[in-house]
Amino acid sequence: MGRKSAKIAAKKGAADRARGQVFTKALHDVATAAKSGGGDPATNFLLKIALDRCKKFNVPKDNIDRAIKRGMGGDSEGYEDITYEGYGPNGVAVFIEASTNNVTRTVANVRSYFNKCNGSLGKDNCLEFIFDRKAVFSVPKEGLDEDEFTLEMIDAGAEDIETEDNMFEVYGQMNAFGTIQTKLQELNITPEEAGLQRIPTTFKAIDDEEVMGQLEKLIGLLEDDDDVICVYHNIEAKEE
Repeated sequence: MGRKSAKIAAKKGAADRARGQVFTKALHDVATAAKSGGGDPATNFLLKIALDRCKKFNVPKDNIDRAIKRGMGGDSEGYEDITYEGYGPNGVAVFIEASTNNVTRTVANVRSYFNKCNGSLGKDNCLEFIFDRKAVFSVPKEGLDEDEFTLEMIDAGAEDIETEDNMFEVYGQMNAFGTIQTKLQELNITPEEAGLQRIPTTFKAIDDEEVMGQLEKLIGLLEDDDDVICVYHNIEAKEE
């Protein structure tokens, strides 16, 4: 089972929603990186990665500048990161990461989405044993020797290196994030993405089309919400 099923792919006909979600996630990564390491990408590796990603997806410069300012304490508008856990139809686990300046609004919205789709918002940590938080790095394969790169990553603390299209997906325990990041810097490799992701440990196979439709609606409603950064689920991906 590949890790792709841990991520939400854009559905056919939802290009605008997918683009909006990419913008939201990319700008949140910029703000988070600036908050932890300052606003200079020359000295802040995570900010450099986040800015490169924004450039790739043509995120407007004004939005990027505001995200850096917010991360460094200006124009914060009281934003805080918050997570929600719940169950969709058929007991599918759904984990939501959000950033909001109005928790009351956000939790009400998230609860309403679950209710509309025959699901339920759960208590904190109700999915504790369903998702592991892992360090994940997406590294372009171009110019890299697979065997050498794999050995370097394992030496830095990576548990698993998978090949997906033209990328290496590097996975490690959450506490290995720093050592893997440092090793990539030493090798002068800039990943396309770097961060902590929720990786499911168990999966739910969905064979009922009606249930799958409800799940897709739930995921779509969540992704459409301006406060939502990322949505994870444990739907088992069908083999093509």
